[in-house]
Amino acid sequence: MTLVVVGTSHRDAPLAHRERLRLDDERAADLVRRVAVDGHEAVALSTCNRTELYVAGRDARRRADLGAGAATYRYEGEQAAKHLFRVAAGLDSLVAGETQILGQVRAAHALALEVGASGRTLNRLFQQAVEAGRRVRTETAVARHPVSVPSVAVELVRRELGDLSRLRALVVGTGSMAQLVALNLLHRGVGSLTVAGRTGSRAAELALRLDAEWLRLDDLAHGLEDVDVVFSATSAPEHVVTPRHVGSRARPLLLVDLAVPRDVDPDVSLLPGCTIRDLDDLEDVAASSLERRLGEVPRAEAIVAEEAVRFVAWQRELAAAPAIASLRRRAEEIRAAELARAAGRLADLSPAERRSVESLTAQIVAKLLHAPTVRAKEAARRDENMYADALLHLFALNDV
Repeated sequence: MTLVVVGTSHRDAPLAHRERLRLDDERAADLVRRVAVDGHEAVALSTCNRTELYVAGRDARRRADLGAGAATYRYEGEQAAKHLFRVAAGLDSLVAGETQILGQVRAAHALALEVGASGRTLNRLFQQAVEAGRRVRTETAVARHPVSVPSVAVELVRRELGDLSRLRALVVGTGSMAQLVALNLLHRGVGSLTVAGRTGSRAAELALRLDAEWLRLDDLAHGLEDVDVVFSATSAPEHVVTPRHVGSRARPLLLVDLAVPRDVDPDVSLLPGCTIRDLDDLEDVAASSLERRLGEVPRAEAIVAEEAVRFVAWQRELAAAPAIASLRRRAEEIRAAELARAAGRLADLSPAERRSVESLTAQIVAKLLHAPTVRAKEAARRDENMYADALLHLFALNDV
């Protein structure tokens, strides 16, 4: 089974390119269904900063190419596993050490499972990726002071506009990203906060929890009149904030767009006093906040490398599994046949004595097969299949 990942991320593609590749759940499910045929497995991971396709199977390279789109990188085997483990650990994120990605990795795998696209290899890979992410978070200090996209976005506004207590902020959206932005603003003492949502009840509920004002998206133009900064983080397929909403203003307006695809129409930047910042603008702010955690990165990378080696050892061990299974099956057939031949001589045994004979012969077979089984697995972990091949030849397993 070959393992391949193809993808594009914030490290090698601008937001406009990533925006075109972003997959919602429906498109991701359709993609993995198309790729996971003829014994192949597939998982699609798509976030604000990356879109990746993981494929396992005998012809994984070709299947991955079918769904690769405009991918800018490809990894295979151990490098593919290590890449996913780094992603799950937050080491490949725009904001290194952020914790949101772990849930996104888990959700991508769950979606593939739901549509029947993930099997033994990718199940193991993604379960181990989640474990690697957890280990990095518990065994190192990389995420001890969590830095997330929402917190970096709020810091960007503080750097550009100064004291947050003087600002009036509007958060557009009611999902997890928008809620985290709102909580960060409140924690840092924003002057006033309003939340806007497509569904009035959700916006009202969030506003009640945050002790903030709220409005419906239908009233967005009115809500924009008196604010200094807008954070937009919806999952809408089209622009949510347009020049029509903003209109003519007498005061400057900073708009921070955290959505992919983008919520804010780029033409808004042409209006007097309007400035747009997007995810790509957060990188410098994120980098400066990373310095205090850099000392922990080598430990985190060591955990990731260890987990990748462990996955590859498991994957290689699978190569010996058919020979071992055939050997055990053949041994059991011989044991059962010999007991059947001796049935007449064993006819006078009590039920308890029969069970003892069954148990004794099973133990003898197990002990005889233990050493060759262990040696075959150990050799397979080293990517050496001579023992598995020898078992097939010596016991004529291919002839059965």
